[in-house]
Amino acid sequence: MTGNDIPKSHPRYHSLLKREKLVEGFKLGLVVPQGLIAHGRGEAFDYILGERSHDFALQAERVTAALFLLSKKPVISVNGNYAALAPEEIEALSRETGAPVEVNLFHRTEERVRRIYEFLLDHGVENILPPDCEKTRVPGLESKRGIVCRDGIASADFVLLAIEDGDRTEALVSWGKRVAAIDLNPFSRTAQKATVTIVDEAIRATRNIVEFVRELRGRSRDELSRLVEDYDNRRVLSMAFKAMLDRLSLAASKGVL
Repeated sequence: MTGNDIPKSHPRYHSLLKREKLVEGFKLGLVVPQGLIAHGRGEAFDYILGERSHDFALQAERVTAALFLLSKKPVISVNGNYAALAPEEIEALSRETGAPVEVNLFHRTEERVRRIYEFLLDHGVENILPPDCEKTRVPGLESKRGIVCRDGIASADFVLLAIEDGDRTEALVSWGKRVAAIDLNPFSRTAQKATVTIVDEAIRATRNIVEFVRELRGRSRDELSRLVEDYDNRRVLSMAFKAMLDRLSLAASKGVL
């Protein structure tokens, strides 16, 4: 079955379409087997959340948009899953914000970096750092996640990342960067260590951020700064946990979500 074979009337249409995108990404060499496992874990959390963007996610997405507009050098960090799932959304976000895209991988090979880079180019992403960019390392990060472009993540003041490993999130924050993380699992170290945690599915989240960028563009820096300063990530995480608890409690009492 391919995405074109899934009837739009199917109750799991969007979920199945995402799975097919990842399978195709796997065949193209963008996604690794570990990424398929990670998606399944995230999808389970999305089921519990009812597969929609809650108010706490929208709040985090709006603040993320404000950070894009306030930052001197924002960067969008993309791994294989994010590229396979949301290339059009990544292109729209990069175009709306002027932020360059950088491919960054835990299971890194230069061939895989090149494939993701070319895939994003084919989907219209123009502002993307090339595989042969000058490299440096994130301090204190020994994995291949630590390999970054000097003109990209290394010099960024704000980084958006999705479906991420917590060690790099923590290292980037320790490096003095503000980090917004799209992560459906509020228990993860990524979610716990990010400056802004977006507990939402990657495609929905990126589309929402694009819309908030359009809404907030033209607002004063003071207004955008107040929006960021008033944001409480711990409160947002608490709201995410409560939403999951409420949904599970309803299912436990009625046997249905």
